[in-house]
Amino acid sequence: MEGSIKAFVFDVYGTLFDVTAIKKECEDLYPGYGEKISHTWRSKQVEYFMLRQLMGNYATLYSITHQALIYTLKENGLKSSEQNEEQLLEAYLHLPLYAEVEEVLAQLKDKNLVVFSNGSHNMLDPLIENAGLADVFDQVLSIDEIKQFKPAPESYQYALEKLGLESREVLFMSSNGWDVSGAKNFGFQTAWINRKNLPVEELELEPDYIFTDLNGLLKWK
Repeated sequence: MEGSIKAFVFDVYGTLFDVTAIKKECEDLYPGYGEKISHTWRSKQVEYFMLRQLMGNYATLYSITHQALIYTLKENGLKSSEQNEEQLLEAYLHLPLYAEVEEVLAQLKDKNLVVFSNGSHNMLDPLIENAGLADVFDQVLSIDEIKQFKPAPESYQYALEKLGLESREVLFMSSNGWDVSGAKNFGFQTAWINRKNLPVEELELEPDYIFTDLNGLLKWK
């Protein structure tokens, strides 16, 4: 089905941008806790949007990220302040790209390249612009437009409608196993960017492709 792909759709956090890099800013503000804050913060961020999706209690990912940060600092017995919170949230708008991303996207520039993220536009747009990718993508889609977080089927349906394609014509890429599983369950072709060399999720939803980084996409160059 390789030849049938008409859109290359990218998740953002952990796929294009390294969310673990925020540990540097965390370490600067809370010496000795950078790694722990970074890990727990991301874990609670995912947990909170999953919980809000299940509860039907929507909030933007920006708000959720802030709430997850407050929880993380409390869990570690660390003193918070409005200034520290703002500094760390600002760092989320300047996450670094993974090393191969710019070159791979440049080689795929003639393809229909799309971002589809749980991030709200007040997070996504500045992040992409700060990375110099504003002119790279044909569309930047956020679930904030329908308030249904991935991996809910409604979220992928929204993306499909915006693309105007058949589900089998979409190759969806993510480093997050839960996101790849959701996209596969919906009917997209999927490429798992397995940056951490993890096992496939035991959900009976095998990815169509597994790559260690985005360089694997150059087979469609």
